[in-house]
Amino acid sequence: MYSLLGRYAACATIALVQIGAATLAHGQGPTAPGATGATTARPAGDNGPGAPGEEPNDVASSSVDLPVLYVTGVQIVRTTTNPKIDIVSVTGLTSSEGWSSPQLVPTYAGKPFDDVLDLQLIGAAPVQSQLAGGFAPVSALFTLDPGQSFKGVRVRASENAISVGQIPGSGEAVQQVNDCKDCLGKKFAAAGQAQSGDAGVVRQEDLPKVLRVIRPTDGIRGADQDPNRLTLVIDDKGIIVEAFWE
Repeated sequence: MYSLLGRYAACATIALVQIGAATLAHGQGPTAPGATGATTARPAGDNGPGAPGEEPNDVASSSVDLPVLYVTGVQIVRTTTNPKIDIVSVTGLTSSEGWSSPQLVPTYAGKPFDDVLDLQLIGAAPVQSQLAGGFAPVSALFTLDPGQSFKGVRVRASENAISVGQIPGSGEAVQQVNDCKDCLGKKFAAAGQAQSGDAGVVRQEDLPKVLRVIRPTDGIRGADQDPNRLTLVIDDKGIIVEAFWE
């Protein structure tokens, strides 16, 4: 489904920051001391960006690297052979299918004051809006230099973060969020308007925090596009007739 809105504003500050971070990870600028770089692990079945029939270069020229929706697990393992190397393995969830090239990049350059390496789990976001068909799992690796002095790692996504206070170590975050893959035909209830477990009702409290609801009398304001924002279109009875990420 084509987005109701235009493409990302090229001057958006957050996009510039995250593109810069991705550039750091590819060796075109300084990385955090002791951090070697990212290794990409594609989502299952992902053969690269773009829909069937699209040229990869056409998609790459317009896609933007952004944080994925959630980080769900962080594990830091140390190799047993010398030189001992620490590897950060991260799992997460994207809002929809259509994301590609997940990777871990430093949030900022330079040695962290608290000796905790701060990373972002990012990916190439879909160029077009995506139907709400359920969250999609992704994973990525990040290798630390031998002899690094970090005492922990923090990994951020769009809506949450996981901190691991020791190396080796691990942490996880279970997401109890309605991904809206079964929302169509159900009634939308704004916050505080329905009880948990009400049949045939989608409660705002159970949905992702970044949400837009379009009612029959609403216009479309703004030209921003956010692949981590869930948009619901409802009819005059409050029934959800469309759900997509855009």
